[in-house]
Order: sequence, then structure tokens, then C-alpha cells
Amino acid sequence: MPWQFVQMDLALESSCLDFIRLLREVRPVAVIHLAFVLDAVRTGVLDRDRIWQANVAGTARVMEAVTEVNRDWPMVEKFIFVSSVAAYGPQLSRPATEETPLAAHTYAYGIHKMDADRVVQQRAAALRGCSVYILRPHIFAGASVQNYFMEAFRGIPGGASKRAARMREQGKRLPCLLPRGKEYLENRVQFVHVDDMARLMAHILKKTEPETQRLTILNVAGRGAALTYDQCVGLAKAKLIRVPTKRIFQLILQFLWKARISTIPPDVVPYMTSDTVMDTSRLQEFLGAEYKNVIRFPISDAFADCFRPEELKAVPAVSAESVHSAK
Repeated sequence: MPWQFVQMDLALESSCLDFIRLLREVRPVAVIHLAFVLDAVRTGVLDRDRIWQANVAGTARVMEAVTEVNRDWPMVEKFIFVSSVAAYGPQLSRPATEETPLAAHTYAYGIHKMDADRVVQQRAAALRGCSVYILRPHIFAGASVQNYFMEAFRGIPGGASKRAARMREQGKRLPCLLPRGKEYLENRVQFVHVDDMARLMAHILKKTEPETQRLTILNVAGRGAALTYDQCVGLAKAKLIRVPTKRIFQLILQFLWKARISTIPPDVVPYMTSDTVMDTSRLQEFLGAEYKNVIRFPISDAFADCFRPEELKAVPAVSAESVHSAK
């Protein structure tokens, strides 16, 4: 069957009825909800209310549509929602398990993932005959990945301004910034390769045996130990500049953001200056003997794949509009 693409704006209330009609027409056995505004600069969606409508209310609309089509007969058998490590919030005193309370703050994307995660948890029971999966991946990595974290280490100005475009054309790089203090280099972070994430979702879709519970929540990261920021700087061969204080670090990010030179939001500072590590024991248990076949990239290899020489030459495209797709 050929791919079918249908444009749909989940920020609109009418999208729920549109999606119900689409589900009844296509009759899928599974729904993977990926539509989410991650990067306001790249997507061009800068209105905070519209972003919330697309991210949080949009998730509720997708679940309402699945609930409606499953009311008479369970057509959709599996629902996968991709949450995020950001939903846990920053400054994790110990590796977060799936039972760790969601406590995102300051960072709009993290707050929206937390709220949408809760929506899925609350509505999972209403999806009659449907197994619900919440995947909480750490930062995506891979040669094709463009996100604020990789921009910080690649140094490629990803903003939408003419100045940022000229800098990209001239091959200019922004330095990697961190506040002074040994603790900021020792903070740990994890990554998951996007190919491994795709393999995990494919594994879930291919599972034939039913889950013992309606809702399954899984932390997702690559294999092996977390990386320190110092190790990340080394693997990326980044030019590191230390600034006097955390506050100055935030002010610099705020200037670059407002000038539309960088896509790194200044409200992400608490996440970039603290430990953000998850416990993935449940994922290993869930995959069992298939763990290494599905999660193939160690964390260090997933991160290093972002910095192949040919990828650093690529110029990130900046979109002037946003399309929210339900696939």
C-alpha cells in the first residue's frame, strides 16, 4: 500500500472530527502520535497558546478520536505516544525511573510533554481494546538529527535571521558555552539514536502477544553509561568557552535566541546545567533477548554519529511555516 499523507493542524478543535473520519476511512490497527512542536524557531510557530493547543490539546484530540472509533469495536489495537525525558524536569538527584514524578518547569517543550504525558495516562483506560505505550526517550542523536542540543555542540547557527543565514553560508560556528565550575563539565546526559527509536516502535507494532496491562511506560536511551558534558565536548571536537556564571550563560542564550541567531531556548538552561539521567532497566526487561537487536547504539556511538565530517558541512533548513501531521 502506498504512503498516504494528510495535512492536519491539531491546534484546531475541528481536527478531532477530521481525524475520526480519517481513521474510519483508513482503518489502522495502530496509531503512533509523533506530531509535536519542538522547535518554535524552525517551525515558525511562535504563539505560545497555539503551540500548547497543538502539543497538549492536540494529543487529547488524537486520543478522543481513537476512543470514538473504538467505541463499538476495537479497531485501533495499539497507541504509541512519544513523550520525553524533559517531562521529568531538570536536576534529577538520581536516575529517573518510570515512577519518578513528572516535574518539568521553565522549559515550554518539557512542560508540554509532561502535560501531554499525563493526558495519555489519564485517557488510556478509555481506549477500549487498545494497548497504550508511552515512550520517554532521552535526547535524539544521529547523523540526520537537528535539535537545540546538537546545535550547541555543532555550533551551526540554526536561527531564522539573515545574520544566521550569512553565518551558515560562510561556515562560521558558534562556540559551545558552559558556566565556569567543575560540576558543569561533570553533569551527565544520555542519548538515543533515532534509528534505535524507530526499531523500538517497529518492535512494539510487531508484538503479537497482548500486554498484561493496558498502559506500558518505558524510558528509552542508548546502551551503556551516560556521557559527561566534558566527554560530549571531546567527542564533538567543539570549541568550549566558559562564562563566569549560570546567569550570564542564560543571558547570552537569551540574546542569541531573540536575535534569531540560535534555536537554543534560554529557558532550557536548568536542563543543560544539571544531571539528566534515566534508568532504562524496564526497557531492557521489556525487550528481553531482543534488547541489543533493537537498541544497537551505545550512547557514545549515538552521539558521535552526529559529528561525521559530512554532516557538519550541511546547512540546516529553517522552515517558515508549520505543518502538524497525524501519521
